[in-house]
Amino acid sequence: MEVLSGLADVDGGEWDALVGDESPFLESGWLAALEASGCVGERTAWLPQHLALTDGGRLIGACPLYVKGDSQGEFVFDHGWAAAAARAGIEYYPKLLVAVPFTPATGIRFLAHPDVDRLGVVRALGTAVRELCTRHGFSSAHVNFCRSDEAEVLAEIGYELRRGYQFQWHNPGWRTFDDYLAALRSKRRTQVKRERRELERQGVTIEALMGSAIPDALWDALFPLNKSTIDKLYWGHQYLNRALFDELRRRWAHRLCVIVARRDGAVIAGTINVRKDPVLYGRYWGAFEEVPFLHFNVCYYAAIDYCTRAGLERFEPGAGGEFKHLRGFDARPTTSMHYLAEPRLARAVRDYLHEERAAIDREIDFLGAQSAFKR
Repeated sequence: MEVLSGLADVDGGEWDALVGDESPFLESGWLAALEASGCVGERTAWLPQHLALTDGGRLIGACPLYVKGDSQGEFVFDHGWAAAAARAGIEYYPKLLVAVPFTPATGIRFLAHPDVDRLGVVRALGTAVRELCTRHGFSSAHVNFCRSDEAEVLAEIGYELRRGYQFQWHNPGWRTFDDYLAALRSKRRTQVKRERRELERQGVTIEALMGSAIPDALWDALFPLNKSTIDKLYWGHQYLNRALFDELRRRWAHRLCVIVARRDGAVIAGTINVRKDPVLYGRYWGAFEEVPFLHFNVCYYAAIDYCTRAGLERFEPGAGGEFKHLRGFDARPTTSMHYLAEPRLARAVRDYLHEERAAIDREIDFLGAQSAFKR
């Protein structure tokens, strides 16, 4: 087992061979772009300390691991735990985090070579993270948005399960946007049609561009679009910088799908998505003009249209936003796992999570009964 100070310390091809068909956000192109651009690193609250497991010089397992100096940009909120620790005189930061920075998308978190016992590798890496907590005095270790098979192994070695949910769109086999519309309840279908007509009335056109089809002028607009959203939110935090988009263009353009809105030929809004079949992930939205229903059309309707035409099975637009539920995005459970080193804090968190899981399950059931789709 070896600790890496960044993706530059490992061969990207070897790392990606472990990722295979799994989450695109574990690919070296994405993680290395975050590091090379300075979005994560020594001058941020995200210090890379990735784990690499080798056998005879061959990389057989790995996980993205960060020493965190705060809880920003994680989307599994533990600020209350940190506050409780402070009241009890327990140092909560720094902590360890196995996750993808700034990315609330469920996916594989522990990588294993296809020729080895995957769950054995998960156990080895999860145990190593726990041992790092003990050896170096970290308060806790967190594994965010992991898969259920990983959660089962981590639970066996002392991690606690936390449940959440996100609104996701699943395609049962629709081939056109009209198929999706026909499945909606009458009230919701009328609403979607009205919101799409409003953009036509405003003279706004929308198109989806993938990878090499993204023109230079649009690449130049991606960072300003992202920044426009952050600047409008009083709680906004600019985690990403212009250098990241340059790195993505160089390393990872084949994964990006930009949905752009124009009026009179000028870009007025756009959303940056990531595609790895059979899933589209919605990530960053921005607008230079305020137009009624522009956000819903660009972020959701155009993306659904793209998914049906491309034959994609799922669209994950990210965290939050109950307005998604009204447009056919149903609540789907998410999982994270947590190890607390201090016994008193561990007991308090365990009791809290027991109550929270029951509340989350009730909320998912309630939202399922209120789906925008016909029964």
